[in-house]
Amino acid sequence: MSDAPVFNEPLPEPASRAPVPAALPLGHSAAAALLSRLAFGLLALVAVVALLMALALWQKVSGMQEQLARQSADALSQSLEARTLARQAQEVVRDTAARLALAETRVGEVALQRSQLEELMQSLSRSRDENLVIDIEAAVRLALQQAQVTGNVQPLLAALKAGDTRIARAGQPRLAPLQRAMQHDADRLRSSASADNGDALQKLDELMRMVDDLPALNAVAARGGGLDTLQVEPLPANAPWWQRFLMMVRTEARSLLRVGRIERPEAVLLTPEQTFFLRENLKLKLLNARLALLSRQVDTARGEMATVSAAINRYFDPASRRVQAAATLVQQVQAQIRTSEPPRVDETLAALATAAAGR
Repeated sequence: MSDAPVFNEPLPEPASRAPVPAALPLGHSAAAALLSRLAFGLLALVAVVALLMALALWQKVSGMQEQLARQSADALSQSLEARTLARQAQEVVRDTAARLALAETRVGEVALQRSQLEELMQSLSRSRDENLVIDIEAAVRLALQQAQVTGNVQPLLAALKAGDTRIARAGQPRLAPLQRAMQHDADRLRSSASADNGDALQKLDELMRMVDDLPALNAVAARGGGLDTLQVEPLPANAPWWQRFLMMVRTEARSLLRVGRIERPEAVLLTPEQTFFLRENLKLKLLNARLALLSRQVDTARGEMATVSAAINRYFDPASRRVQAAATLVQQVQAQIRTSEPPRVDETLAALATAAAGR
């Protein structure tokens, strides 16, 4: 920079130059000085350019440093913010973990309470079903006893229908077999014609009235004109008295003696007192059969009527119309008793026992 005035010095005029042969050394030195000046100028220019470039680079480096400083400051602030966010995130994670643990604990408690509630509901449902089964069984058994005593199946049908309605209202699939059994028994009771015992009772009353008029085998009354065959021809009115006396004695003797075939000695040898007790026993048997029919005891009624039939056929005259009519009435009553079966609900009782056992 201090060599700049050198370039401003005036060059020597050409006119004042010396002749060539004499000025060669001077021109050589000037050229050398010029070259040196040019080289120095170039160096100076290069230095200026380098200085400018250095200034530019310095400014650029300064800008980069400032930018790096700003970026580092931004990175530092971002790192601080990231640390703050990370700390907050950790706190949130810890809080979330605590809440999750609390929620899991509450979920476990709720699951435990739900299981306990389900068990309670199941126990309540089972107890309700058991109470329902017990009520239905009590109603059915009471109606069955009433039907067996009175012979009327309507109370039993009403009990079965009420039980079917209660089961349908409860909506328990476990009681579906019981419902089907009750419906089947109800249909069977409706389809089976219940025997009318009124006619049988009337016939029993008629038999009790006929017992006193039934002729026994040991009766001595003549039947069918047997004495007429033993009598001889009547004597004329002018017959002597001794002939008439002999005829009268003969007739009385023949009336005291009767010849016949005895097939049942025990019936013929009955005394009048035994015959009286036989009739009373027949009345008691008929009365027992009547009471058995009223109480729906079919087997007992059948046994009593079989005893009455055997006594009538053994101890009374089978040729009498009254005995034949009585035997016919006995057979009719036996036929009616044979078709009169007591009402049964075996399927319903079995289903009730199964439902009560919880199977």
